[in-house]
Amino acid sequence: MPSSGRAPRRRAASLLSLVASSLILFAPSPAAAHPFGDPQTVTVSADPQRDGVVHVRWKVGGTDDLTLLGVHLGVLPQDRVMLDGAVFFEPSDAVALGPSEQFARYLREQITVTSDGDACAGTVTPPSDLVAAGVTVDYACPGPIGTVAVGVRMLIDLNPAYQTLASGPNGERAVYGSGRYAHDWVLGDAPARSGTDIGRSAAVQIAAVVGGLVFVALAVLVLRRWRRRSAAV
Repeated sequence: MPSSGRAPRRRAASLLSLVASSLILFAPSPAAAHPFGDPQTVTVSADPQRDGVVHVRWKVGGTDDLTLLGVHLGVLPQDRVMLDGAVFFEPSDAVALGPSEQFARYLREQITVTSDGDACAGTVTPPSDLVAAGVTVDYACPGPIGTVAVGVRMLIDLNPAYQTLASGPNGERAVYGSGRYAHDWVLGDAPARSGTDIGRSAAVQIAAVVGGLVFVALAVLVLRRWRRRSAAV
């Protein structure tokens, strides 16, 4: 009789371990900030008064991403990330990060613009309000521009799951991330391409999160049933 009671308990313990593992797997890691939270955005535009100048404005999705990036770049002290990995944003974090040379260099490395195969030199304008308005990088391209290739890899060195929603002239949109880190933008008079991958990418991202939650819910349901059976025995 005692051995028959231990078997359901062992099965219940195994299921409890499965549920715990599922929660760890699908719960967002504080140290990785929020790659599945509010997305970062990029806006691409041509300067209407200066030929060959392309503006790329970047804006963060979650403010704690600025804190994590500041620690990563050495602008903020390591103790801004708690021992358990939690990150708590403070307004002073954006004030310190915005005008720093480390941040300006990071922007120029993670956001690139090329025109006809030639790299365009980037100049960062120190942001007045990094949280509300983002930061703009001006790229000077050789000669007149019609179509430019803009590469965006912001924050993927912190977590490869980060994605960036981008918009440009004529209502064109794109999504950077998951191996798609370059996109051609039409800045001249040529018509913009009608197709974008923004809907497909968003659907895949949402499906992954929902799938994880469904899996955890099913595991919890199975665990409850085993507990009821064990109690009945």
